[in-house]
Amino acid sequence: MVACALAAVLLSGCAQSVDPIERMGRKAAQKVRHHPRTAAAGVPAPEAHRRWGLRTPLAPAPRAHRVLPPRAPGAVPPVIDRVPTRDKVVFLTIDDGSIGDGAEQGPRFTDMIRDLRLPVSVFLTHSGTDPGHDRLGRLRALGAGVGNHTLTHPFLPGLGYVEQHAEICGEQDRLKARFGTAPRLLRPPYGNYDADTLRAAGACGIDAIVLWRAARRSDDLRPGDILHAPSAPKGESLTGTTARTLRRIQEQGFTVGRLEDYL
Repeated sequence: MVACALAAVLLSGCAQSVDPIERMGRKAAQKVRHHPRTAAAGVPAPEAHRRWGLRTPLAPAPRAHRVLPPRAPGAVPPVIDRVPTRDKVVFLTIDDGSIGDGAEQGPRFTDMIRDLRLPVSVFLTHSGTDPGHDRLGRLRALGAGVGNHTLTHPFLPGLGYVEQHAEICGEQDRLKARFGTAPRLLRPPYGNYDADTLRAAGACGIDAIVLWRAARRSDDLRPGDILHAPSAPKGESLTGTTARTLRRIQEQGFTVGRLEDYL
């Protein structure tokens, strides 16, 4: 009887020593079974790209490096439509007028940026600095770069230096008040500028005038191309237009980088 009792105690002790390990094993298995989800999207990370019509996730951008030398205060900024880099990277830019207020154009585009961790640069007019335009604030919170698109979106070459200075510096002040820092990049409305535009931009603290490459769909991309996402054509959503652009980028072996990390 004593032996039986001793055996029962020993067996009981062994069972107690194994239980914690079994519990740890079960917890580990549970962690393996449940895939991590994207922070705010609420969809599994491996499936986020499929939600937006992409066959594979976007490749990570290469380590960024600044390609423009520091600009002396007040100096005329360079005009660029392509970043001088050999990296297999292109840059996606959009003007605030392309992001509509409708249920499709605004919130869904923001969801796309969030789900895909897509770096974009948004060039804003005075409407973009209105606190009531939450969609632009959300894009900024998601890491979107902010650039200057003038106060009222005029045809700049039709104005004199004083008026252009007011348009550019006025928007600089509004953007700084809204987001805490003044932008370093300017996109002139319609892509039009003259010598007064360059002088005024330099005086307002702009480091570069950013245009874009107007490439046809059949054209091959080049490293450093700056792409412009225009207003979605009739019958197609902005997210649909962007997804089509992203597929083209992937098919040619490129990915999307953050413009502000290079300029």
